[in-house]
Amino acid sequence: MLHLLELNGSLNMLGYGLATLGPALGVAWIFASVINGTARQPEARGAMLSTAWIGFAVVEALAIIGIALAFVLQ
Repeated sequence: MLHLLELNGSLNMLGYGLATLGPALGVAWIFASVINGTARQPEARGAMLSTAWIGFAVVEALAIIGIALAFVLQ
């Protein structure tokens, strides 16, 4: 008998793969805003960049929590 599709694994990983789109877009928007702000007002680069790193850390923490939950809920 022909098996057309055999699915092995967990749907949690598929969910995590979709959930990584949020942090990816968040990081892209954060640094795009810093580049845009630096182009408009170069002297404020330091303040914007330090705030961007804090935002980057928070957004990436969400991605790390997501992967931890994907493995815990298997």
